Amino acid sequence: MKYTLSIALLTLIGTQAFSQVPEDVIRFGWTVPSGTARSQAIGGAIGALGGEITNTFVNPAGLGFYKLGEIVMTPGYTLGHSNSTYRDFDARSSNVNRFNMSTTGFVTANSDPGSKWVSKVFSLAVSRTANFNNSVYYKGTNDYSSFSEQFSEEFSAENQRSGLGINDYYNSNLSLGTKSAIHTYLIDTATINGQLQVVGRPEYLNEVLQENKITTRGGITEIAIGYAGNLQDKFYIGGGIGVPIVNYERKSVFTESDPSNDKTNKFGYSRYEETLKTTGAGLNLKLGAIYKPAYQLRLGLAIHTPTIYGLKDVVSTKMVTDVENLFNNDPVDSVSSDYFGPNPVYRYDFSTPWKFILSGSYVIIGEDAEDVTQQRGFITADAEYVTYGSSHFSPADQNDDQSYYDNVNKAVKATYKGALNVRVGLELKFNTFMVRGGFAHYGNPYQNNPLKAGITNLSTGLGYRDKGIFIDLTYVYSVKQDANFPYRLADKANTYADVKSKIGQVLLTFGFKI
Repeated sequence: MKYTLSIALLTLIGTQAFSQVPEDVIRFGWTVPSGTARSQAIGGAIGALGGEITNTFVNPAGLGFYKLGEIVMTPGYTLGHSNSTYRDFDARSSNVNRFNMSTTGFVTANSDPGSKWVSKVFSLAVSRTANFNNSVYYKGTNDYSSFSEQFSEEFSAENQRSGLGINDYYNSNLSLGTKSAIHTYLIDTATINGQLQVVGRPEYLNEVLQENKITTRGGITEIAIGYAGNLQDKFYIGGGIGVPIVNYERKSVFTESDPSNDKTNKFGYSRYEETLKTTGAGLNLKLGAIYKPAYQLRLGLAIHTPTIYGLKDVVSTKMVTDVENLFNNDPVDSVSSDYFGPNPVYRYDFSTPWKFILSGSYVIIGEDAEDVTQQRGFITADAEYVTYGSSHFSPADQNDDQSYYDNVNKAVKATYKGALNVRVGLELKFNTFMVRGGFAHYGNPYQNNPLKAGITNLSTGLGYRDKGIFIDLTYVYSVKQDANFPYRLADKANTYADVKSKIGQVLLTFGFKI
């Protein structure tokens, strides 16, 4: 069984009518961008390599290596599931399979061998910079806490703040979950030791059986332009502007039930269903430089500014609760979010972390270094530092509650830290055919030691190039370890599930020189 300290995140209790939470930092900032099949086959380590349309999204200076333009298209197919451990119980989710499009676009190159600026290059590309297609499932018995307690805490906090009575929930500012819990009698008032308190019915049980099913889909698709210049085949300087478009959907079903099947304790089960849809767009800037001190050696540096997003969340819910013999009529009651009016819409701004990338590549050559046909392959590596703790939320409307966002930002700083990501890759060239392999590891963004997280990618691929036509095929196997909190409580430590997602991706890139 797993617990973690209730840190600054708990300042959010009592203001849960909003939907922005620190976990959004992971959702929109802790991402593994895709690319062409070639770039993914070498672990995504293209920061100093150059000559790749994916440089538009990593180090735009690499575009300066182009002497000819090209048109590229990359369809892909993703397969994923997860294994979870919760309260010492292991479970496996169902499979999620999706088609998607990765890096696609074109590059134009204007070469002038007689000038000190050997070439000037422009690119326009679209890529999937985050893939949300996944499923999570876990369950286990819990004798420590109940998910009903989060609703009791929120109502108690609002009662102390404004004097809200439990029968006045309908037109209140309480979250949909707490309104639903009151409506279905999952939580109620009770006199304990002479004091009137708000309690959840499952709290009277010795233990509860908990089950959580989460399915996510969608992604972040970024449209980007890049421009780079080649100074005497020694210095390459580039920049780019990206417009990422967010389309995210999460469906979760959390069920808490009485494992004893006792029909007299006034609680059989409660099921809470929630659908969250997030849409929006952002803007970012990428700057980079590559220095080539020798033909074989390339050194790169890139900086990615935070993406400034304008986002919209739409939430819908349903709760079904069985209170057994509490009443003489039907013991099962249910309520959907539309009972309380139109589904709430939350608009807010979000700023992702900074990224700093140092890169190096070594080209393996034959006897004639200037003859590209003599290249035998390369070794390449990127080291990327991401400032997750610098992520920031802010209200989209001046009339919104600024204090809520201040509390979320405090929780972000207390929850996350900077992390180092490493990518390495290798390509061996045999005339018109290439074989490739890669490795990437994305580090733990959490401050708190009990929380362990990381993403590891292993990749391999084949390539073919001849007469201006190229075809690349790649398979990437990704293992993502993270923590999933089914609910958060203020008066005790929080239980969570260790989740290990396993995702396979097949990419096919084809294109031609122009």
